[in-house]
Amino acid sequence: MCGIVGIVGPQETSWLTRMNQVLTYRGPDDAGEYRDDSAHVALAMRRLSILDLASGHQPMANADETIWIVFNGEIYNSPEIRQRLLKAGHSFKTANSDTEVLLHLYEEKDAAMLDELNGMFAFVIYDQRRKRLFGARDRIGIKPLYFLDQPGLFAFASELKSLLTLPIANRELDFQSIYHYMTLLFVPGDRTIFSGIRRLPPGHLFNYDLGSGELSVRRYWQLTTDKVEENRSEKEWSEIIRHELSEAVRRWMLSDVPVGCSLSGGLDSSAVVALVSELGYGPIRTYSLGFAAEDEAAWNELELARKVADRFHTVHREIILEPEDLLNDLMKMVWHLDEPYGGGLPSWYVFRTMSEEVKVGLTGTGGDELFGNYGKFSPFEISPVLRLAANHPGLVRAGANLPSLVWTGWHRLVASMPASVLSTRRKDRLMQLDRICRAPFGSHYYATQTYLSDELKNESVFNGKFSELEETASYLQRLFREAGTKNVRDAVAYVDFQTQLPEEFLMMTDRFSMAHSLEARVPFLDHQFVETVFRIPASVRTRPHDLKYLLKAAVGELLPKELLGAPKKGFVIPITLWLRNQLRPLAERLLSTERLQKQGIFRPSFFASYVAPHIEGRADFTWQVWAALMFQLWHSVFVEQTDITNPAHSWRDLI
Repeated sequence: MCGIVGIVGPQETSWLTRMNQVLTYRGPDDAGEYRDDSAHVALAMRRLSILDLASGHQPMANADETIWIVFNGEIYNSPEIRQRLLKAGHSFKTANSDTEVLLHLYEEKDAAMLDELNGMFAFVIYDQRRKRLFGARDRIGIKPLYFLDQPGLFAFASELKSLLTLPIANRELDFQSIYHYMTLLFVPGDRTIFSGIRRLPPGHLFNYDLGSGELSVRRYWQLTTDKVEENRSEKEWSEIIRHELSEAVRRWMLSDVPVGCSLSGGLDSSAVVALVSELGYGPIRTYSLGFAAEDEAAWNELELARKVADRFHTVHREIILEPEDLLNDLMKMVWHLDEPYGGGLPSWYVFRTMSEEVKVGLTGTGGDELFGNYGKFSPFEISPVLRLAANHPGLVRAGANLPSLVWTGWHRLVASMPASVLSTRRKDRLMQLDRICRAPFGSHYYATQTYLSDELKNESVFNGKFSELEETASYLQRLFREAGTKNVRDAVAYVDFQTQLPEEFLMMTDRFSMAHSLEARVPFLDHQFVETVFRIPASVRTRPHDLKYLLKAAVGELLPKELLGAPKKGFVIPITLWLRNQLRPLAERLLSTERLQKQGIFRPSFFASYVAPHIEGRADFTWQVWAALMFQLWHSVFVEQTDITNPAHSWRDLI
């Protein structure tokens, strides 16, 4: 695992070195630079040694040094690809470096090489003969890649802050990103919080022509549901899931250093631990996090995690998080995250503890998105109540075949039902459900309903400069249509794979793990396993009231029974309580009317509308206040502070 950077164009020698030094924590084991002064090309990397510890130095070149690569990630099927390339006549200098496999594969197949890769990656190749840079990001977006494209200069880096070290990089805010952030709690898409910096989207590649200075970006992989197999039983699918997930775990265990597992007590991480044990790896080290105070007990899953650890005889560590711990690390988290982030933060402590004993950690990230993701699709499907009513004798017997989103004429049918058939109260409820079913997806997506709608942002959050921006509901609606399917469960999953999964959960996982020089792996997001899951018909893949029943059928026999019936808990901190107690002074200072007035982004009335009612316990505006507070912390680090180094001040200095 590494941090990679590069520049094309007229530059000072110190620029590349500075970009690379900022990312030292991503790769404390090794560093390297390569420069082609005649072409104004410079590449550098920081390395965390996981495979081929002795001979995996980067930047790495092919035999005649006409092709150079910097690579962040792991290719889990590199041993198989290497064997094929050896049989085809390729000669390797390293013992088992997946970086060298990429070089040979590029020589053989050019961009088509991406079709063969299984893993998580972001890499850039400098091809002297073709006078171009070629780069790509893995299909799901596990590893990041940012770039800056200006006339006469192109630069890329694993993290945004590395690009900010360049004297040509400005810090002009991207208001569209801020607007989406306050609804989604993260910055989505290919934009970033700064208007001059972009990210390469998941499943995309780029070519940069050194002669013309032209950049082209295109998609090479997309989540699709057009290969659904209708002729298998649930039992067959559960067996396939068990086999394919086990194979994914086996592939993602590839390492020359010790591996540990994050164990939250939920189904996904427990399944990973169970399969690692079943495959014969051991002794397994597992790590769980809990909270100390009695009023935080609802967030604890330590007991369930302990049962899993006991079953598989793991070397288990429990981490108890005190509010003071989070406050002490808050500024470090904000700096490592690069962009505003309003989600939960506990993974920081799990990865920090894991890094004391191992260099690789497996997590259960991705299991939710594959199997229903908290039932986000439910509001957009005709409910069981609607189906029953539609099937009522004398009404509509074909109701079971209603389309997922809209049934034309249903509202008229319900409205015309006589009281003898349907009570007034039930009719009102059905009409309400019908309005939701017929509403545009974007305006009823969970985030626009739970956090902030566009209407609320326009009326009570932002000032007038945001009024001309694309609404978040429209952005989500566009992605929903892009999915190209009439099945709402598949379409919602597609939206998640384009937004929250890569740019919230995987972004946070990458930054928090690499902050502690730990490689985090996500075997649920092995693309072969992902593609297998989405061959399952949506109605079989998940059920509205038992979202992961099929996954439970696949791995349930391995796990404690108590875990299979436990309610799903989000892996977050008890922010509601902390904002009213330990974090209250910080919220009062950074979200004060005076500060907001001076800053000119949020309405000064945001404090009276959201902050004061929440911290005083008169209303619950947890996520609205938390999102705004995390933005202000980010702003203090990346805009108000000109130096890009990790801030030396604490949160107390901001009060």
